[in-house]
Order: sequence, then structure tokens, then C-alpha cells
Amino acid sequence: MNENGVITLRQKGEIDDPLTEILRSGARRLIAQAVEAEFETFLASTAELVLPDGRRRVVRHGHDPVRAIQTGIGPVEVQKPKARDRASASGERIRFASNILPKWARRTKSLDALLPVLYLRGISAGDFQEALAALLGKDAPNLSAAVIARLKSEWEDEYRQWQKRDLSARHYVYVWADGVYLQARMEPQAECMLVLIGATPEGKKELIGFQTGMRESAQSWKELLVDLKARGLSIAPEIATGDGALGFWKALDEAFPTTRHQRCWLHKTLNVLDKFPKSMQPNVHKDLREIWLSPDRAAAEAAMTTFAEKYAPKYDKAVDCLIKDRGALLTFFDFPADHWDHLRTSNPIESVFATVRHRTVRMKGALSQDTARLMVFKLVMAASKTWRRLNGQNQLPKVIDGVIFKDGVEVVPAIKSAA
Repeated sequence: MNENGVITLRQKGEIDDPLTEILRSGARRLIAQAVEAEFETFLASTAELVLPDGRRRVVRHGHDPVRAIQTGIGPVEVQKPKARDRASASGERIRFASNILPKWARRTKSLDALLPVLYLRGISAGDFQEALAALLGKDAPNLSAAVIARLKSEWEDEYRQWQKRDLSARHYVYVWADGVYLQARMEPQAECMLVLIGATPEGKKELIGFQTGMRESAQSWKELLVDLKARGLSIAPEIATGDGALGFWKALDEAFPTTRHQRCWLHKTLNVLDKFPKSMQPNVHKDLREIWLSPDRAAAEAAMTTFAEKYAPKYDKAVDCLIKDRGALLTFFDFPADHWDHLRTSNPIESVFATVRHRTVRMKGALSQDTARLMVFKLVMAASKTWRRLNGQNQLPKVIDGVIFKDGVEVVPAIKSAA
């Protein structure tokens, strides 16, 4: 109660957090000190510049107006020192540009990264201020729906530049290929997003190619692969992992005929299970796991033969579905054992698509295919920052050099001794 006998009631949605206020106050002081130190360094670097009468050319000249920078602990008011160039009329003007407080900065870089992630993860554009009010303050600026509209425009420019990047210096040892169909609300039919991810000689996974097409046809995949080669991707990958879509494999053989095929065991397992009654699927799934988790090729082939003998009499279509890709399903045995978990499935792409589907469900589908394309692109790029590297990175140079592996183990040539 104050002197007038009026009790101030807490407003709805208002949060009393003294600790946050202390943090913001401390942040203001630290930013001011850091910018001042940066400005002093700038003045010291121009100390030798003097006018004909001996005065310093560049001197302190007050401060810019106070502005609020949106940070992870809410808005923090900052002020940047200004410099005056006394000889600006005679030539190029010397200005002070702060790396800590860029001229047009309104948000920290961490928030610039947070906003697209929240949008792509399901937060509607109109819900941003409400969702972030507890963290950034009730009247947090620069977080309106218009900001998201500008972000989408920036994503479009980023996507176009990425599609034109030079690939002549890139080399990918392994690649994973897959596609996803997304139905936009304003489009008559679903469009397929074709995605190609590769592993560098250092074991790092990267997004190589991304393109939209009407379906996973050979022509659509060929257009993607031809574009990659035209931009400099000349070295063929050692192996490609993907599902049984014939379009990709036909296009791959034309673009990179030496690349070996590895069918994705995740897709193959689902295809085989679809041909069994639901009551049998748990046991069938266990039998399939015994095949691709075998310690060597001989054990895998024996398990596959046992599977065929066990189910062929009654479920011949399921057995045919498995046996027809027998060779391509077991290709991973000819590569280092440390890489088997990575090569057996196209999960690096499937996990990203799961997030894309979640976003489209929350938003009841993207309004257009352009929006869906940008969503997929940004999600893949965001996810790529957390992709784990391949196990056994020291084995990749051996794969590149053509070292032979049998059942995951390097084959050491026998040394013939002289008689």
C-alpha cells in the first residue's frame, strides 16, 4: 500500500522477476563497457592521423540515440559512441562500426536463429509474442507476424544462393537419397521434395541437393544430379543409400555409374511387413532384424535363406519383395563395420522429414508449394548443424583410396616372400 492508500494490483500476464531485472541491468553495464573498450581501440588505431595544424583527425563525438536490443533475457537498452572525422570534407570519411552493436541490429543472433526454428516447429506467426512474453517481456518488440514474413523473404534469397553454389571443391564419400510428398492447401496435388545428403571425407554430413518435382521419377532425379555435376560435383560417391524407388537408381547409374547401391533396410522392412497380417508382424520384424544385424555377409545370407524357407509357402509375395533386392541390401558388408549403422538406412533424411510433417500438421498444410519448399530447406539446414559425424572417420580415407573391406574388416594383401 502506498501513501495514498492505493494498492497496486498485478496485471494479468505480468511476471515479477527481480532476478531477470538484475540480469538485464548487468547486461547493460557489460555491453556499455565492451563497446567503450571497442571504441577506445578504434580511436587508438587512428591516433597517428592528424590535421595540418597538429590536431587529431578522428575524435569522440557523443553517442547515438538509445535503442533496445532484443536478447534472450528481454530488451536491453544500449548506446553506441560516435566518432567525428574532422577531415571528412577532403576525402573518404572514417566511421566507427561496432562489431558488438551493428548499426541496424535489433535482435541478437541467437534470437535470429530462434525465430525460424519456432516458426518451423509449429508456432504460428501470430502467437510469437504470447509464446515469448515470459522470456523476453510482455511488450517484446521486433517479434510481430511481419517479422516472419520478412524472414520468409530472406529464406527465399538464401535458398536461391545456395542452389547456385560452386561444388567443384566438394567430395562426398557416401550419399543418402529420399523424397517426401507434401500437400499444400492451395495446390491440386502433392509435390515431391527430393533430398540428397552426403558424407565428406572428414565424416561430416551435409545437404548436397534439394529439388521439387511432381514425383520420384527418373527424370526428376536426373535433373537434380545433372545440376550438381554442372556445378562441379565430379567425383562419384562410393555408395548411395535409398529406398526402392526405381527412378533414383536409374538416374544415379546415368550420372555416376561407378556408385554402388544400398537399399534402405527401414523402407524394405516396412514393405515386407505390409504383406503380412498385423498379428504376425512382430515376429517377422524380429526375423528381418536378424538379417541386417548379422555379423558378416555369410550369416546374413543364411538368415535370408531361412526367412524364405519359413514364409515362402504361404507368403511368397513378401519373400519375393525381400529376395529381389538381395544383393543391394547386403552391399554395406563391403565397407568398414563402423559405417554399417549409417549405410543401412536413409534415417538422416527420414528424421528431418518427420519434423516437416509435424509442422504441416500443426499448420494444416502449407498455403503453397513455395512455402513448403522453403520450410523443408530451412528445416534440413537447421538440422544439419546437429547431425552427428560418421563413426570410424579414420576409415574414410581408406575407402577413398580403394582399400578392400570384407565383412567390415580391411583386407590386407598377403606379402609374398622370396624363395
